[in-house]
Amino acid sequence: MKSTLHPLKFHPILKDKIWGGEKLRNRFNKLSESNQVGESWEISTVFGNISVVANGALKGSTLQELLEEHTSNFLGKNNYDRFRNDFPLLIKFIDAKQDLSIQLHPDDDLAKKRHNSFGKTEMWYVMQADKDANLIVGFNQKMDKKTYLKHLGEKTLTEILNFDKVREGDTYFIEAGRVHAIGAGVLLAEIQQASDVTYRVYDWDRKDAEGNERELHNDIAIDAFKFDMDDDFRVEYEKQKNVSNTMVNCPFFTTNYLELDSVVEKKNDKDSFLIYMCVDGDVQVLTHNTVDTIAKGETILIPAAIKDFKLKTTGAKLLEVYV
Repeated sequence: MKSTLHPLKFHPILKDKIWGGEKLRNRFNKLSESNQVGESWEISTVFGNISVVANGALKGSTLQELLEEHTSNFLGKNNYDRFRNDFPLLIKFIDAKQDLSIQLHPDDDLAKKRHNSFGKTEMWYVMQADKDANLIVGFNQKMDKKTYLKHLGEKTLTEILNFDKVREGDTYFIEAGRVHAIGAGVLLAEIQQASDVTYRVYDWDRKDAEGNERELHNDIAIDAFKFDMDDDFRVEYEKQKNVSNTMVNCPFFTTNYLELDSVVEKKNDKDSFLIYMCVDGDVQVLTHNTVDTIAKGETILIPAAIKDFKLKTTGAKLLEVYV
């Protein structure tokens, strides 16, 4: 007999990074002794990083086990037909105490061919940014392969990159093939395809504790660039209260913005699981027989079989994600 699905919280998988800091621990209560926590993987089935349920009757089960047991009841019928037992998303919070490397990601075709992986299209929602903090997204001029390689070779790459000062609420859509980096002082939520494939092209010449520079991938990265992309990466979105406001709707995921100040009844008619990332405040998630709370910096997954539930709060901001 199959166990009954319920809203699922997972133990965060914390990643120390050379550029990480203390915000995930100090602001979101992520449990770590490290001062260099760069990422909290909230929901993952990436190899070696399988999320484990932290609440309810299914506590201790892995996300992979639940996918295999519940199939379309977990993912939705179309998603199960498309992905089978592969969970399609990787959900993270990221704290950049220092600048991340300049990087990009391959698309589905290239990632499948080289790495037997999904590609990596992603989006960012800025939860907090220190004064004058930047994101790097795209180029500040029309770009081609020859010009890019000239600047790369002359170590003048930063002269052609687009730097944007950011603040809370700013949202960016980063398609595979677009150069980007999170700047020092930015704390954000990241929604992406389930891939850990990154091509690092410049790392600010920094060295780790042993005096080593991190590996660069310029030999393979050049084939992943899409130099003819439009500069349409900044996301504008409505902020009507107590309804879902579309932010990003792409073949890989849809993300909506919800600012709530009351009880909202939700009906899942998406033929998909739903994910809620709490980016401010806290909210109760109520089904007919369960009550769970997520606070700022926490995430919950509603399996596709759960069609009716309520979100109850006196004030919260959520990202609502589905495929």
